[in-house]
Amino acid sequence: MNAEPASPCTGTCTLDPLTRLCRGCARTIEEIMAWPTASAAQKQAILGLLEQRRQSVSVRSK
Repeated sequence: MNAEPASPCTGTCTLDPLTRLCRGCARTIEEIMAWPTASAAQKQAILGLLEQRRQSVSVRSK
């Protein structure tokens, strides 16, 4: 069974103008748009990228 990963959306949908990442979930606009039709494997890959981003780039709302 391939369970669907939960969306990382936090409801803070604002793109940072410098990083071009969502301040709530750290996704790019392309990743946000692709999420609804992405496979479970693609979603897992995106989630893996988010962990890396959070460690290297500040994406918190100010």
